[in-house]
Amino acid sequence: MNNFKNTLLTLTCLIQQLLFAQINTQNIEIVRDNYGVPHIFTKTDAELAYGLAWAHAEDDFKTTQQAYLAGNSLLSRVIGKNGLGADFIAQFIGSEKLIDDNYQKNISPEYKKVLEGYAAGINSYATHHPEEVLSKKLFPITPKKMILYAQLQLFVSSKGDYWVKNILNDKIKYDPPADEVKGSNTFAFNSSKTKDGNTYLAINTHQPLDGPTSWYEAHLCSEEGTNIIGSLFAGGPNILIGANQNLAWAHTVNIPDKTDVFALEMHPTKKKHYRVDDQYLKLKTHRAKLYISVLGIQIKISRKYYESIFGPTLKNENGYFSIRTPSLFEIGALEQWWRMNKANSFTEFYNILKTKAIPGYNIGYADRNDTIFYISNGLIPKRTPGYDWANVVPGNTLKTLWTETYDIEELPQLIQPKSGYFYNANHSPFKSTETNENPDSNLFAKEMGFEQYDNNRSTRIKELIDQYDSLDYNDFKRIKYDMRYPTPFKYSWMNVDSLFTLKAKDHPQVASIITQIQNWDREAAADSYGAGAYGILYSKLKKYYSKLPSPKVFREIDLINALNDTKLHMETYFGTTKVKLGTFQRLVRGNKDLPVSGLPDVISSMGSKPYKDGKTKVVSGESYIELVKFTPEGVEIESSISYGSSDHPDSPHYDDQMEIYTQSKTKKMTFDKKEIYKNAERIYHPK
Repeated sequence: MNNFKNTLLTLTCLIQQLLFAQINTQNIEIVRDNYGVPHIFTKTDAELAYGLAWAHAEDDFKTTQQAYLAGNSLLSRVIGKNGLGADFIAQFIGSEKLIDDNYQKNISPEYKKVLEGYAAGINSYATHHPEEVLSKKLFPITPKKMILYAQLQLFVSSKGDYWVKNILNDKIKYDPPADEVKGSNTFAFNSSKTKDGNTYLAINTHQPLDGPTSWYEAHLCSEEGTNIIGSLFAGGPNILIGANQNLAWAHTVNIPDKTDVFALEMHPTKKKHYRVDDQYLKLKTHRAKLYISVLGIQIKISRKYYESIFGPTLKNENGYFSIRTPSLFEIGALEQWWRMNKANSFTEFYNILKTKAIPGYNIGYADRNDTIFYISNGLIPKRTPGYDWANVVPGNTLKTLWTETYDIEELPQLIQPKSGYFYNANHSPFKSTETNENPDSNLFAKEMGFEQYDNNRSTRIKELIDQYDSLDYNDFKRIKYDMRYPTPFKYSWMNVDSLFTLKAKDHPQVASIITQIQNWDREAAADSYGAGAYGILYSKLKKYYSKLPSPKVFREIDLINALNDTKLHMETYFGTTKVKLGTFQRLVRGNKDLPVSGLPDVISSMGSKPYKDGKTKVVSGESYIELVKFTPEGVEIESSISYGSSDHPDSPHYDDQMEIYTQSKTKKMTFDKKEIYKNAERIYHPK
């Protein structure tokens, strides 16, 4: 029976491949460098997408499948109840109908070929490696299935999932994010600030180190004008952040108000009817199809959800609530990123941004013409003033039913500042460069909900930049790899300042730990005892954080309780109250277990979770790093990633970048085709 199913899968995938794209795999060369990074050379962009799909599947087919399973409501069939949430949201947001209605008219013929080429590559890999297929129901992959996953990710990145969970938990008030390690930094300098007259850009993302939103590095080069080095997420058919020979860009997470929740006013007697001004409308009822496994048998269940004119709708104990965000109406994000890959000038790049398909993310940009640019990008609704848009708004009037978003020109941005620099670390877009050149917050409607705060990273980056009238490339790298907190701390989500006013003599049981932290230079170095004490304390504060009222200000009693927890942890697992950060915090993969610097919200940020023997292992934070320098001779790129290019434990590239990563070093990348081929570890065609 299994042989029959495998044969059926093979035939289906081959038929789909023939339908989608006549790909000649002999036109595709995958050149693996010494770190296993694929450099893919082709004639067409469709062939390039095929080669990328094949190379990424070779390195991590499992994660790509898991991503597509989630987007196509199949994840629970493979991983069980932990996949139910993703499967529900993927149906709840209504992407299938959106794609059916808009794919043919809204996706260009050129990009359809790219999607088809990628799908053909993934399907071919599945055909040749049926033993690696997680669910035959997922295959064949189609462009629609690819966009379904992209829509799920973009809804999540717009905090749509946050509101779904809150509504289902009968909690409908917005709480600012805490401990946002998945953040990122970007900063750039042009010739007004650099000693050598060159232009620098830091692409410094903070993401999970594993899973669907961890980075995969690649170099993509076709004869149709694509030539870019950067990174992408599992299942992505093109680069999301990176550099071509003319320009480069980074993303950081931003959180202006992109998503709204509407409380519906229901008819007093007529079920499922809600009032809008002077009329009552009827909710549409939908059922999400979900699967659970009982004693190894899969059982189909369904969950009701609804649809109003405001958007997909949920019912809880307090009533019916609709969710509305621009990502629910736009399917062109992947194509916009692809066009950004191919841009050759700032004007071209900016015109691509005007297509308004990517629903969020700050963009930091630099190019060979010495242009630097920052924008708090996003699809932000044009809302009627007078409502508390950060929380739930009335869904009983057309006054709250927005239908437009702001144009790119109407968003906070900065081009060619006289200061010669910009920076962003997930903080306020109104603090992006020198004070007198920052975007003016008064020019933007408060209903847009832009961030107003600083954080430790933004404060520290600005401090470091302000030390230099001009800087060189080594100074640029020192800023990138800095790991010191500012004094005082500038957490955007909590206040622990009272930690530094504690009198050690008043608390003899934890006096030595208090002294270590108060005498600490605030540098999160692996060999620092102060950083170790603070790192363990930070992990213990989480227990008390949730119990604090807003604003989250730690009181002396909370800190002493957490310090006692810290002392117990140190003595239990390490037999001492002097523990280096690198002893406590590790970078772990396979048989490698390395000490690692960094803590949450330093520039070189790290987030960790319990590991073993009282230690933690890093799971998020510094992930893909790409440093770009534009010179008269061309572009220079260096990069690193947390582990390696492969997710297979038997591959030499499973963990071969861990040392340079923990030592704040990089590897050189190049566009020089001759050099790439000369130093290639392997050159081959996909099947």
